[in-house]
Amino acid sequence: MRLLKKDNEPTEGGRQALVTATPRAVELVETAALAAADKLADGIIAYDVSEQLVITDAFVLCSATNDRQVRAIVDEIELRMRQAGAQLIRREGEREGRWVLLDYLDVVVHVQHAEERTYYALERIWKDCPQIPLPELVSVGRDGRPSNPPANPGSRWQPSGTEGSRPPSPLAPPANPGRTR
Repeated sequence: MRLLKKDNEPTEGGRQALVTATPRAVELVETAALAAADKLADGIIAYDVSEQLVITDAFVLCSATNDRQVRAIVDEIELRMRQAGAQLIRREGEREGRWVLLDYLDVVVHVQHAEERTYYALERIWKDCPQIPLPELVSVGRDGRPSNPPANPGSRWQPSGTEGSRPPSPLAPPANPGRTR
């Protein structure tokens, strides 16, 4: 098992967060993140969830400003992951184009419309998991612009211009808003 230190950011208790995901999962995270960055995805972030979940090692989260861009990001991620030898096990949400989940067993990729990203705030749920360091091209973007990551991984991510808006979601809000699962 390869242990990666998170970029010198201490977790609770002043300890370094260690990434315990498999080397293959980290490689696939980087592949998915670079593909998303090439299609100008915003807020690209990856979490090592291997200590919390037995079904996968890592989550990649990213967002887009419209349904068409969500689909373009998904298409590019699928292409690059296939080229890297990863087999897509399950795809969900493609018809609506608002939140697409791509399951590659070792890695699960969430491509969300900016409104869903804000509303569901997956960063809040996984904030205690170590972040997987991503290549510099992901945080800066191939076009030289910042990828707009969340300012605080524990906070609700807000793309500019959408503060206070709610997504038109077919899903009803949870019965108990205080519950995260």
